[in-house]
Amino acid sequence: MKKNSNLKLQKSKAHSYRFTVGRVLQVAVALVFLVFTARFLYIGISKTVNGQNLSQRTKQLYKRNEVIKASRGTIYDCNGLAIAEDSHLYTVYAILDKSSINYKNKPEYVVNKSETAEKLAKVLPLSADKIYQYLNPKHKAFQVQFGTGGSGLTLKQKKQIEAMKLPGIKFVATPSRLYPNGNFASHIVGLAQPEYNKKTNSEMLVGTMGLEAYFNDTLTGKDGYRISTVDAFENQSPNQNQVYKPVENGNNLYLTLNSQLQSYLEARLTEVQKAYDPTSITAVVEDMKTGKILAASQRPTFNPQTKKGLTKSYRNILVQDTYEPGSVFKVLSFAAAVNSGNYNPNEYYRSGSVSIGGSTIHDWLTSGWGTIPFSQAFERSSNTGFVKLEQKMGSKTWKKYLKRFHIGEKTGITLPGEQPGFISFKTPVDQAVTAFGQGVNVNVMQMMQAYSSLGNNGQMVKPQLVDKVTDFNNGKTIKGYQIKKVGAPIYSAKIKRVVLANMRKVLNKQSGTGSAYKMGNADIGVKTGTAQIANPKGGGYLKGDSNYIFSIVGVYPTKNPRYCIYLTIKQPHLDLAGTTAEKILASIFKPMMSRIITMAKSNNSTTTVTVPNFKDMTVAQASAEAKQIGLNLVKVGEKDKITAQGIKSGEKLESGDKIFVYTSGKINCPDMRGWSFNDLHQFSNVSGVKLSIKGTGTVASQSVAKGTELKSGEKIKVNLKE
Repeated sequence: MKKNSNLKLQKSKAHSYRFTVGRVLQVAVALVFLVFTARFLYIGISKTVNGQNLSQRTKQLYKRNEVIKASRGTIYDCNGLAIAEDSHLYTVYAILDKSSINYKNKPEYVVNKSETAEKLAKVLPLSADKIYQYLNPKHKAFQVQFGTGGSGLTLKQKKQIEAMKLPGIKFVATPSRLYPNGNFASHIVGLAQPEYNKKTNSEMLVGTMGLEAYFNDTLTGKDGYRISTVDAFENQSPNQNQVYKPVENGNNLYLTLNSQLQSYLEARLTEVQKAYDPTSITAVVEDMKTGKILAASQRPTFNPQTKKGLTKSYRNILVQDTYEPGSVFKVLSFAAAVNSGNYNPNEYYRSGSVSIGGSTIHDWLTSGWGTIPFSQAFERSSNTGFVKLEQKMGSKTWKKYLKRFHIGEKTGITLPGEQPGFISFKTPVDQAVTAFGQGVNVNVMQMMQAYSSLGNNGQMVKPQLVDKVTDFNNGKTIKGYQIKKVGAPIYSAKIKRVVLANMRKVLNKQSGTGSAYKMGNADIGVKTGTAQIANPKGGGYLKGDSNYIFSIVGVYPTKNPRYCIYLTIKQPHLDLAGTTAEKILASIFKPMMSRIITMAKSNNSTTTVTVPNFKDMTVAQASAEAKQIGLNLVKVGEKDKITAQGIKSGEKLESGDKIFVYTSGKINCPDMRGWSFNDLHQFSNVSGVKLSIKGTGTVASQSVAKGTELKSGEKIKVNLKE
């Protein structure tokens, strides 16, 4: 009985324990249920979790914010040829983390590093071993880049790599500027480079020099954006509102530069730079009637596309550097003497030297030419004669004319960093030497502004680089730049005629200093200059045959001047037999002036035509259309369908000019005899064949025979003769 009683008691305790545990579990489950129910009720009512609004988060999940990047305005030449336009460059990188798997469960990381390195080496300027090193960093990395060798890639390079279909190889695009002409008025056009913008958290192009910098606000656009709602499949949801702000692209600039003249000038300067290695060269071609700069450049220069040479030539020496101009300044002092009534051509003076305040000033021919009339002072470039003319005027009158010519003042040309220069005018010696271009510091554009008075009966006009600003989208003119008159230092056309007559006399071989610039019977006038260079360490001027700034200014036609060329060359190497500064400058001046004369005559007598778009036409179709408007089609390549042309559509050519087209396939060397420099430039553009050009005029000989199949990378030497 006792045993049964104990058994019942144990069963009763066990039952009671199970009941208690069950109740506890029921209560726990109930509490958990209540907590979850309360939580769901709270979330359902408040729609927040940890302070985060779930409705907003859900909307954000299906909301897409898209930034629409604005385009920077394009810079064109006077005929609508693009000089600077927007583009993109790319940086390649490699994902190494093996957790990178796409939605198709395929790897998004580099799977085979050796193979990847071998293939990338075919496109990147890096060896396979170097790329392999990048793909195996010393420390664990999610992704790696390939240094400078993997950045700045073109679209063509990007597509080549993408075609390899290498897992884990990705690209990031960066905005860039395309300068298709390379060395082309580089310091005038300037440079725009990507800079990080903290406000937009992105890179944008910013002008850092030249017109790109001066007109940065004009060229820079404003990004737009689009905010839209999508479904799980990334399709735009119907009946959902969109927020849209349209993009505002930058405005375009049309310059006064003529691409054909500019390209021709660049070629001449490059040849002189290579042959004589001067410290610097400057060159400007201007329409004096309007102040429009038709071509301008300098050496040293840089290629804005590749940045080659940029670190050594960041300064725009056309406006940022000042110098003593030397005897080309006598154009101004002579005009002042004539205009003020202090020039008597029949009065005589003793040449050779003159003493002022204890200092002796010599002519460049120290023995002089004896007693000569003032009518010979200009053509012989007599310093003594000009000192005496300054004394006749008096320092007050001469200073008044210097002010009228705006010497020592900025021109206000649309380029950053212009320097005003200065005039040393304290002592009688200071005042005297300014008459022949010493003791006065100018910039190149100041001289161009002063010379413009010869083309406008004494009225100066401001140098101009921009013709108009147009709308990026519709091409309508927003602002057109007008001729800006800036004072009349000379009063009459009669005074101008006296100055020009003396500029013609400079070409006289017997008595003039500029016979090297004579061009047959061409109606030109010139003035030469040889300016000493101040010793940077102090104490007078540098010594030596090459330590000068040699210069030439020329105008055409002297009957009614319109065009002006002004060249300077500093410290050229004159150690070659028979080489003179005049011959060096003439190798630039004469072909440029010849081109200007041809252009001027063509503008008066020849019909100008607009180049059509020949791309995708057959040669027969293009030839017929070219013939109809007066152009001569030249085919390069063996196929029949045109893929490229030497002059872009919309550009102007003269009736009778050649237009080169490319049809792909093998290229046989043409007979270039009689071709002009522009013809050679077009041929090189469409064919990709490199040309080494020497001389001026038209092609007289070529190093590769007519009909020879040209190989990739082959260079043809071409000799031109007047």
